[in-house]
Amino acid sequence: MTVKHDRPVVLMSLGHACVDVYQGAVAALVPYFVAERAYSYAAASGVVLAASLLSSLVQPLFGALTDRWAMPWLLPLSALAAGAGVGLCGVTGSYALTLAAVAVSGIGVAAYHPEAARAARAAAGGSHTAMGWFSLGGNIGFALAPPLVSAVVAAGGLRASPLLLLPALAGAVLCGAAARSARGRGPAGRAGGAGGAGGRDDWASFLRLSGAVVCRSVVFTGLSAFVSLYVRERTGGGEAAGTAALSVLYLGGAVGTLAGGRLAGRYGRLAVVRRSYALTVLAVAGTVLVPGPPVYLFVALTSAGLYVPFSLHITLGQDFLPRRVGTASGVTLGLTVSVGGLAAPVLGALADATSLRTALLPLVALPVVGRLLLCGLREPVPPGAPAPGPAARSVR
Repeated sequence: MTVKHDRPVVLMSLGHACVDVYQGAVAALVPYFVAERAYSYAAASGVVLAASLLSSLVQPLFGALTDRWAMPWLLPLSALAAGAGVGLCGVTGSYALTLAAVAVSGIGVAAYHPEAARAARAAAGGSHTAMGWFSLGGNIGFALAPPLVSAVVAAGGLRASPLLLLPALAGAVLCGAAARSARGRGPAGRAGGAGGAGGRDDWASFLRLSGAVVCRSVVFTGLSAFVSLYVRERTGGGEAAGTAALSVLYLGGAVGTLAGGRLAGRYGRLAVVRRSYALTVLAVAGTVLVPGPPVYLFVALTSAGLYVPFSLHITLGQDFLPRRVGTASGVTLGLTVSVGGLAAPVLGALADATSLRTALLPLVALPVVGRLLLCGLREPVPPGAPAPGPAARSVR
């Protein structure tokens, strides 16, 4: 990153970390809902669904709005909404109110991501590495969620959940500072800062990319919801063993996301994304099938396979739809990720009927489907950029 872009990108990355605590917090709360409220697997996964469903529905709307207008004020507001929902879910008196609270959090997350990704891409000046730092912020937020939730609930049970609002307050301050830092920077601050209104939208390639991201999302959401319980079951460990597994899943993303930006600069985005999906197939199989402590190694490999392509999905989507950068950001960073939550109740119901291991087995096949969807895609060329060389245009 250049000096010009350092401050807004760093502030956006820190704000992203604060907001994505609430994506990780919902999954981290699942074992405590099971323990304190005797929720079934299906009921607990319904909480994950509630956080994802409204987010999935409204995300394209926020993306379309940011294509027309830059809305920096939305960033601190959405951070506060994301935190308020999670903060209230532990003190609600009924299952329905718990679902409503996490739904509010999901809407906050949905409102944040399209505008944040647009603003971050503009501040990054098209740099894959800088976008990697922005994505890293979100991954760190995910990773911090399990120990943060564990510490809060251990101190006061689910009734202490209002303390989880604190990251949102910090995020709102950071997002406001990022907006002020980027103000007055001309066209770069407008929607489409990476590509502007130039270029042609390649919807066919974008939809295939989105299908692959959905596959990745279902795997990630399914493991986020149940890997803690599964590792406790497989290793015979207690809550600490499950929290450690979830933290490994999230923390591996810190390394994976930064590696993705650097590897893309050397080998090309699509080549890196394809190989990551291939790695994920083997890693998820090991997570589900290998017994004992080695499961932590496979969880770490799964995290790498899922996170290396994370920021690359965003920039590929934006370059496939250069006229609709906000929409592309909302879909690749938000909608397809949220859609993964729709599969959580299905996995939960299957786990109730059979076992957690049986319910997680289908996750092995999804990266295969994602990899097949990526076959034949060509590296998009941002408007005004030189055509890529033969290696970058490789279709395999």
